[in-house]
Amino acid sequence: MTDNEHEIEQPDERVPKRVIGTPAPGTSMLGDEIPVVEEGDVPGVTFQDEEKARRAEKIVALCFTVTFLAAIAFIIFYVVIQVGGPEATGTSNLALGGTLTIALLGLAFGIVVWVRQIMPKYSLIQERHAMASDEDAREVVADTFVQGARESGFVKRPLLRRTLLLAAAPLGLVPLVLMRDLDNSKMPASKFNETLRHTVWGEKTKEGKPLRLMVEGTGQPIRAADFNSPGGILSVVPEGYEHDLNALTKATLILIKFRPDEIKSGTNRNWTHDGIVAYSKICTHVGCPAALYEQTTHHILCPCHQSTFDAADGAKVIFGPAARPLPQLPIAVDEQGYLIAQGDFNVPVGPSYWERGDAEAEARSKGGHA
Repeated sequence: MTDNEHEIEQPDERVPKRVIGTPAPGTSMLGDEIPVVEEGDVPGVTFQDEEKARRAEKIVALCFTVTFLAAIAFIIFYVVIQVGGPEATGTSNLALGGTLTIALLGLAFGIVVWVRQIMPKYSLIQERHAMASDEDAREVVADTFVQGARESGFVKRPLLRRTLLLAAAPLGLVPLVLMRDLDNSKMPASKFNETLRHTVWGEKTKEGKPLRLMVEGTGQPIRAADFNSPGGILSVVPEGYEHDLNALTKATLILIKFRPDEIKSGTNRNWTHDGIVAYSKICTHVGCPAALYEQTTHHILCPCHQSTFDAADGAKVIFGPAARPLPQLPIAVDEQGYLIAQGDFNVPVGPSYWERGDAEAEARSKGGHA
């Protein structure tokens, strides 16, 4: 082997290795080489002190790293924390909102520090001119953009560039992760429907008896004979679930006493007792507590968006954005005269959702009153 052949086969150790976030050796990230403007070349341009710029560079890199970690934490919390009730929902909202806020604030703060403490300061006077730009003006704009990119340090300072790319990567995945909620195939249809369509009113006590209606707040059972004043209203909860927030979000009721001649055809009389009617307290618009009652008109008002229901006529909607009546609960009395639930609601309570129509069709097929 000749000396020339030996020299050809040896790799050039002077060629630097390419690192992620940097251009290939011998190439420029911003196209053709453009002379770098030094301080004093352009009037009104003041460059930052290099020592301060290096300190600012570390701060910016730290902000971008915090953004990266917070965005990753957002994705982890979204997958790990399952939403199934008020407490879990609150925890999820706090975790997701907190991490996303930290991620966006870290990115924004890093960019602000980058611009204010690394890029040069300009004192410019802009003269008015015609809006239409000629080819020369466009070339000037392009050159100015490239020059500005150079002055920003995006090419010169690889630490800034790499941490910015690192911070932006998980943020780009956040919308894709949220799209997971569009697919409800993750939860079996039977479990999904069971969760939304039923409340604890259909359950029994440990002795196998129907649940009694308990006064909300005091937890006392209600005798039908004691609730005998027409126009009276009570907020009631199921026996044994007085402090179960998950159950009460769907099972809370309003109890209204009518005179027999005041009840109209829209109300299922078989589900009443001695003029006492029980309706879901959860508004069918967005789930606010609909508990304001006007005795003279028998109107139930939701204070959130003013949906109004006719309590004497099956709680049908007479005003507002709600799309369907408040569901009626079938009630009766036990051997001691206390009000009890005969069963669960025959239609889902609360706001409508995309599979609620199947539940209504099922209730009608069984001859239930919707």
